[in-house]
Amino acid sequence: MRIAPKIELDATAEKELTALTRRGSVEARVQQRARAVLLASQGWQNKDIAIEVKLDRRQVALWRQRFLDGGVEALMRDAPRPGRTPTVTAEIESSILNKTLHDKPIAATHWSTRTLAAQLGLGPTTIRRVWKRNGLKPHRQSSFKLSRDPRFEDKLLDVVGLYLNPPERALVLSCDEKSQIQALNRTQPGLPMKRGRAGTFTHDYKRHGTTTLFAALNVLDGTVISMCQTQHRHEEWLQFLRLIQRKTPKHLQLHLIVDNYGTHTHPDVQAWLAKHPRFVMHFTPTSASWLNMVERFFRDITDKRIRRDSFTSVAELELAIDLYVAHHNIDPKPFIWTASASDILAKVSRAKAALARATR
Repeated sequence: MRIAPKIELDATAEKELTALTRRGSVEARVQQRARAVLLASQGWQNKDIAIEVKLDRRQVALWRQRFLDGGVEALMRDAPRPGRTPTVTAEIESSILNKTLHDKPIAATHWSTRTLAAQLGLGPTTIRRVWKRNGLKPHRQSSFKLSRDPRFEDKLLDVVGLYLNPPERALVLSCDEKSQIQALNRTQPGLPMKRGRAGTFTHDYKRHGTTTLFAALNVLDGTVISMCQTQHRHEEWLQFLRLIQRKTPKHLQLHLIVDNYGTHTHPDVQAWLAKHPRFVMHFTPTSASWLNMVERFFRDITDKRIRRDSFTSVAELELAIDLYVAHHNIDPKPFIWTASASDILAKVSRAKAALARATR
């Protein structure tokens, strides 16, 4: 008669096994194994343990032995199974990767699973598995833009310094214009969302004019000062600066982060700023709008309020924008800037080096 090997637990192993049986995040099969080992340590026979933990007797014997061989860690994973011999050899996978990374199809810009499969005489599923295993997605492409501003580093340090270490007795305002916001009216009413079906809207629309949203995001508390105008010339920018002047405490200095749009440096604007020394302008590098935090607010208002709605007039669009800003300012959540200037510069240096290698 075969005798099951005896299990004796020390205090540490017993504590770990008990925790596994009680922890909600542990897989049910691992809990079964841990309970089986605990019962085995108490002298239970395999057939009784099998009934108690709802496993086959042979499984109980298997996990008893695996625990003796590998401890608690052995219960956490299944033993490797032999499986069938893979049909995709290392040579085949290498040829798929080389073709994907270094060649292009004759009449297209990138491979699909079917075009590459036809080229190599393989199945599309094989191509798909190799791509997935190696993290390749030829159908996707990311965009980038490296700033060529000769003072990029100085401007970057200036702006990031304001985000991470704002000056005392001053407000830091991230300012910009979101121009050409269209009042689009769908030609037919869409269907509402319901179970199993997304909401719908027609692809065609009628244009009813445009507006420009001027916004100043308070970096400290997330509140927004806004104004809508039909145009975005230096005259409208001056009106917005006067609005900021009225809406902010007079005893605080104002540090405005803006881009290099021409209206921000117009002679009339420069003359007005000279008469209002509490305004200090900080310019982002050219082609670096991502450094202006107000762009994050523009993304939110576009996604949450503008893109999926329908407007019959510019006035209706501007009312929707004003209501969104008012609701946002009731309980604002500031955006937290976490990237240091050194990290950004290191990333830009790597991108420039990769671009230089690609253009050789």
